[in-house]
Amino acid sequence: MGIEVFVQQLINGLTLGSIYGLIAIGYTMVFGIIGMVNFAHGDVFMLSAFIALIGFLVLTTILGIGSVALALFIAMLVGMVLTSLWGWSLERLAYRPLRGSFRLAPLISAIGVSIFLSNFVQLAQGARNKPTPPMMQEVIPLFERNGYLVALSYKQLIIMLVTATLLTGFWYVVKKTSLGRAQRACEQDRKMAALVGIDVDRTIALTFVLGAALAAVAGTMYLLYYGVVNFADGFIPGVKAFTAAVLGGIGSLPGAVLGGLIIGLVETMWSAVFPIEYKDVASFCILAIVLTFMPSGILGRPEVEKV
Repeated sequence: MGIEVFVQQLINGLTLGSIYGLIAIGYTMVFGIIGMVNFAHGDVFMLSAFIALIGFLVLTTILGIGSVALALFIAMLVGMVLTSLWGWSLERLAYRPLRGSFRLAPLISAIGVSIFLSNFVQLAQGARNKPTPPMMQEVIPLFERNGYLVALSYKQLIIMLVTATLLTGFWYVVKKTSLGRAQRACEQDRKMAALVGIDVDRTIALTFVLGAALAAVAGTMYLLYYGVVNFADGFIPGVKAFTAAVLGGIGSLPGAVLGGLIIGLVETMWSAVFPIEYKDVASFCILAIVLTFMPSGILGRPEVEKV
């Protein structure tokens, strides 16, 4: 692999990893508070990508908005609102009634919601890929070597900047705001948090809302990057994002993004050298190796059980 291919794959890997990282933050936020993996989160991401697609097409073809960036931004805002409502409904109807039951019940409920969402979108939108018109094809040339042009596209730059901005914003929310203090209190002990006056139900519901809003941003970035979406696109990116959250240390926001970047880089670097069919195997091998030596993930904290 030449230096030019390496740099280009590095850019591609950081872009893909940024999308994984945005989805992984939603996983890690929910797990950090209620200790449960929201396996429907990947399909919420897929649903948001379809909402962004429909909103973008309505804005550009029916309402006649000529600016691609403006139409995509408005579609993303609409997607954030709608998926946030879905995230609130999901927590209220599928998870809250099962919060005091045995631990497998919410997991089964999450899988059921995932199957429902996937099949609902398949019936509503069909099983074929849904493409968008070409968006933001402009690139920033970096250098050329051996006839190979290394370039950074505007959409790649946007995706990486959006991920960095949102990670910083959510880190500030968790560390410096009253909602963040309530989240950290619920993470440590929900019963004690309720005794000191924290509205536990409201805090958990807001966490689901924020996670769904992040999934909407990730869905819009996915649509911008690939230009196509399918009803089955919630499963593989969802599993990859969950893997990223575990790899980085589930419960850690920077760890979720770091894990996403590692998974994205492993996939793109592997695809440049080895058969692309085995890139998923490479990602999970990295996860197994890291967890063997660091069971809590790269930035995760080991759980200490008080007796």
